[in-house]
Amino acid sequence: MAHIYVVEDNESIREAVTGYLQLADHEVSGFGDLAGTKAGLEEHKPDLIIMDVMLPDGDGFIFAKELLSRQSIPIIFMSARESESDRITGFEIGADDYIVKPFSPKELVLRVAAVLKRVSGPAVHVSSHSWVLDGHNLTTDEDSHKASLDSEALKLTAAEWKILLYLSSNNGAVVTREQILDRCLEYSFEGYDRTVDTHIKNLRSKLGLSSWIETVRGYGYRFAGEVT
Repeated sequence: MAHIYVVEDNESIREAVTGYLQLADHEVSGFGDLAGTKAGLEEHKPDLIIMDVMLPDGDGFIFAKELLSRQSIPIIFMSARESESDRITGFEIGADDYIVKPFSPKELVLRVAAVLKRVSGPAVHVSSHSWVLDGHNLTTDEDSHKASLDSEALKLTAAEWKILLYLSSNNGAVVTREQILDRCLEYSFEGYDRTVDTHIKNLRSKLGLSSWIETVRGYGYRFAGEVT
């Protein structure tokens, strides 16, 4: 069971989403604006936030960007703004998913489960791994879900962490966008190839060198670090 914040000014939608999440055994706190959400965050950090973009007292994108600059909390945007540019903006900010209204409540619950699964991750036998590229050292620890570059901690979203782990564990093999969607994001919907590209772009930025992740034109991506 997870504690989830639902930030939505439309009371009917907020209550419907809350009800479905509670049926899935989650604890839910609902907020109609950003002020209430901020007050809630001062009292308790949730396991995940589901939030609208257009709220009566501010922009959900701006709020999420500021929040994620200070702490790591999985975020799913749910919005009537359905353009590709809006979805890409959400992922560039660091969201783990973006769902367009109107949506199936069952689909939302499944996406919540997928994000929470990525955050928790399975237990593994070998925890720590290290790679080197152009004099830089990258280390990941699967037990703690932490990564560091040259001993500096990286602030990765759950999706970025999962993609980094998947690419690096493939020992230089090329993986397709479809494989990343299936293995890392755990959903495969038409048009989501751009979602993978956005996560890769953000991951490269945090790694400092884009050469950590090579683009194989017409196919996918390959991790270029050498095991140490």
